[in-house]
Amino acid sequence: MNDLSFFLPCAAGVEELLAQEVHALTGRAGQDLLSLRGGVRVRADWRDGLKLNLHSRLAQRVLVELAHGPYRNENDLYGIASGVAWEIWFTPKQTFKIETTAQHSPLQSLNFATLRIKDAIADRFRAKANGVRPSIETQWPDCRVFAHLTTDTCTLYIDTSGEPLFKRGWRQDKGDAPLKETLAAAMLAASGWWNPETGEVSVQPLYDPCCGSGTIAIEAAQIARGIAAGSLRRFGFEKLLPFQAHVWTAIRQQAEAAVREGGVAIFGSDVSHRMVDFAQRNAERAGVAQAVEFRGGDALQRMPPAEGGVIMLNPPYGERIEVGGVAGAGRPGAREAAQSSEGDAGDFFAQLATHWKKNYAGWTAWVLTPDLKLPRQMRLKESRRVPMWNGPIECRLFRFDMVAGSARK
Repeated sequence: MNDLSFFLPCAAGVEELLAQEVHALTGRAGQDLLSLRGGVRVRADWRDGLKLNLHSRLAQRVLVELAHGPYRNENDLYGIASGVAWEIWFTPKQTFKIETTAQHSPLQSLNFATLRIKDAIADRFRAKANGVRPSIETQWPDCRVFAHLTTDTCTLYIDTSGEPLFKRGWRQDKGDAPLKETLAAAMLAASGWWNPETGEVSVQPLYDPCCGSGTIAIEAAQIARGIAAGSLRRFGFEKLLPFQAHVWTAIRQQAEAAVREGGVAIFGSDVSHRMVDFAQRNAERAGVAQAVEFRGGDALQRMPPAEGGVIMLNPPYGERIEVGGVAGAGRPGAREAAQSSEGDAGDFFAQLATHWKKNYAGWTAWVLTPDLKLPRQMRLKESRRVPMWNGPIECRLFRFDMVAGSARK
């Protein structure tokens, strides 16, 4: 399998960063590597697909495109799926699941479209395997098939990842609305602290003052040490027929040999000591317990952990999570009503900006938020804003350059 077309979906706004990472991992460029809306397409071999699963910090999945063609109705979908050699990917004794997504499809029922694709796969196996066909398993299938419909085309993929790639395997302790590891990596890349094309990491200390279960700090520490993103998990390709254990073992051993001692100072703190305990346990599982320093403390009171560096945070906002500490205290029912209004959030951010201007001169702060008015609330002028999506929430990653006093005219 030396000429496969892979599609790697990612969060909106991350496509160019992912293309840089894929180039670094595969060496592909030009027409073999295309940045598209919502992901990257790369023409590479099977071994590259295994490496992308193991190492990519920005992709959500690694899919192999098996068919692409026009359709007008469900029978056309049956015809497209019938022409795929499914028998070279999995056996009739295995289970599979089909997930269908659509963009402006004229079909009335995606469930019926999925059923016709399932029928085509089952019928092909019956014809090839003396009447034996694989079973459907919706919870833990051996093989996942993805179908994507536009207004007039259907694309079929087979998944090589299994669980989504943001599930690194180390975050067993988490709080409410945790940040996905893939988005944490995207923040680090967009800020320039990590270069996904060269693998280089900034020498500047990194600090997350609202660290929660430690996602940003742990992701940064793994990057700094060269630990492969998927080193602690299993993948869907291990159950597919092209899988060869010795090839996979060699790829993993090469990744393990590349791990280095991290020399960058990385810090995290949170107002909740329970979350700090979670972060420390997660860091131990991720193999970076000695590379990150976690402490309890209010973001509005914590002093700089180093002389200068980069602040990176995904702060509490909206109904995602409540504000604690100084900003959440002193009001009746503050813990229950925190973040229930724009005023509450504004108080927190205004106080945070004041604290930074007073104590963090020389630092650069990157803040991910869905609130486009955040700079005004903080009375700061952003030097950069990067569009980025946190799941279904459209956000901006704002950069603020800290100087003593107000940065606003």
